[in-house]
Amino acid sequence: MFWCEEVAAQCHGPQIINDSKTPSGRVHVGALRGVLIHDAIFRTLRAKGIEARYLFGVDDYDPLDEIPAGKGAHFEQYLGQPLCNVPPPDGSTASDMAEHYMGEFWGVFRDLGVQVEPYRMRDIYRSGRFNEVIDKILRNADIVRRVYKEVSNSDRPPTWYPFQVICEKCARIGTTEVFAYDGVEVSYRCRENLVKWARGCGHEGRISPFDGRGKLPWKLEWVAKWITFPVTIEGAGKDHSTKGGSRDVAAACLRAIFQKEPPANVPYEFFLVGGAKMSSSRGLGAGARDVADLLPPEVLRFLMIRTKPNSPVNFDVQEEGIIKLFNEFDRYQNRVYRDKNATPDEALVLKLAEVEPLGDFFQANFQLVSALAQMPHLDVVAEIQKRLGRDLTQVERKALERRIESVKVWVSGYAREEEKTRLQETLPARASELSPTQCAFLRRLGAALAEVAWEDEVLQATVFETARLTPIDQPSAFKAIYRVLLDKDAGPKAGNLFAYLERAFLLKRFLEVPLETEAFWRESALTEGDFAAWAAQSKPKMQSYTHAIQSAPSGNVLELTIEMQDGKRHLRRCWLPETPDVSALLQPLA
Repeated sequence: MFWCEEVAAQCHGPQIINDSKTPSGRVHVGALRGVLIHDAIFRTLRAKGIEARYLFGVDDYDPLDEIPAGKGAHFEQYLGQPLCNVPPPDGSTASDMAEHYMGEFWGVFRDLGVQVEPYRMRDIYRSGRFNEVIDKILRNADIVRRVYKEVSNSDRPPTWYPFQVICEKCARIGTTEVFAYDGVEVSYRCRENLVKWARGCGHEGRISPFDGRGKLPWKLEWVAKWITFPVTIEGAGKDHSTKGGSRDVAAACLRAIFQKEPPANVPYEFFLVGGAKMSSSRGLGAGARDVADLLPPEVLRFLMIRTKPNSPVNFDVQEEGIIKLFNEFDRYQNRVYRDKNATPDEALVLKLAEVEPLGDFFQANFQLVSALAQMPHLDVVAEIQKRLGRDLTQVERKALERRIESVKVWVSGYAREEEKTRLQETLPARASELSPTQCAFLRRLGAALAEVAWEDEVLQATVFETARLTPIDQPSAFKAIYRVLLDKDAGPKAGNLFAYLERAFLLKRFLEVPLETEAFWRESALTEGDFAAWAAQSKPKMQSYTHAIQSAPSGNVLELTIEMQDGKRHLRRCWLPETPDVSALLQPLA
């Protein structure tokens, strides 16, 4: 079973899935891991006919405890206040800080096809929905203190109560400490040095803990949600799911105070960008909105869902990584819809990745789209339609335009300078670094391209045949092509790229590469022993052969061309003395 089917198999009766986010700054893409894991479970339950709801909370009653990167001048004065009470950044149309940052995140939900029932903790607390749970937790503060000690080895003094009120004087919630509860009101003090990130005002007072006048610590807030909604499935990140961690503390409090079992947990690992965990408050990593702009929704969902939750997802935004991601997505789509040989897991991954059913349609290779979209003289849609020989369908055009947009976002925001693709108007200076054999290959390729049909597969086959007849190993051959065309060592499939370029341009470029013929012959020649061994090895699969002697100022070259039974031709050469006797070298073919 795929991982979300394993979760569904353990479910009996209606399910309520819950997840939440504290909007203390721009939400980083790592937060989408939990969102999409829960969404995959939700979709799987629904597909199996199990009644399910997906709740998503905005933890906007949490205190502002870190300032979003670059926003110190605005937010510093509000440290310690509930996020929903903090004014938004200048120029924002949102009502408060929490709504400002969640607004962007909700937009990502819509783009990814994630449908949730949203709620805000301000509304939950202020409406009194948590009042009964708050009262019971405060009346059992001694049990909470004991659980903290037993589960996480965390000591709390006898006067500690699991609740923080909003200070009546300074409006901070993160600096208050409750030290008594009489069943009606709590006694609290706003401590100047309770936390390092905010300063309390020193006020002491008594106040009702109900109807939004304060909040539970988030471990107990978890308990309140599980009881009130009531939640049956809620995963938690690796940092919360360790032994003795916050999830264990919350589960133990639930059992001890309410005699209830906690929701099913789906622990999940971090989402990494370039191997690093992200923090929205410190400005590290990529925002959820940024990555949703970079990747088409189905590709972003695919990235998050295909990996088991307990394994980390490491997103490489560099050229090799992003090309690999798109290629893997295309492979799944082709296996499911075109080749019809997908495994059940592959089919389910693609189904869960889709915002809307994709089906079998022409999907342009991302690496090729990347190269073409970076050539300002090309209309990518028009060029691809020309090569296809037909107009793109509405679905195909939308998919192509989305990939073009991905390229633009990647080039402008993520690509290193050396990763950007530019068709070189003149022969790059680094072409001088090519070996004599690479230069000979390009010259021979230019001559071969003069006559062939200008079709992707024909052009690709011509590249391979020219490499065999040079001869040159394929990696060195393709590196030479990309070096003189793009001034890079890699690029899209050569035949595809050639098809979008003018024949005259390619011939001129390949034929202008300088060639030292004798140096090429010497570099590409085998020893007599290796030459004879190759001939003997080739004989069983040989259809026919020809040979020729080429003369050079300091010697001669024997070139042997063999046509194999599969129709492919191969060439090998051997450097010989001035007066060659080739009969012995050709003896293995007799």
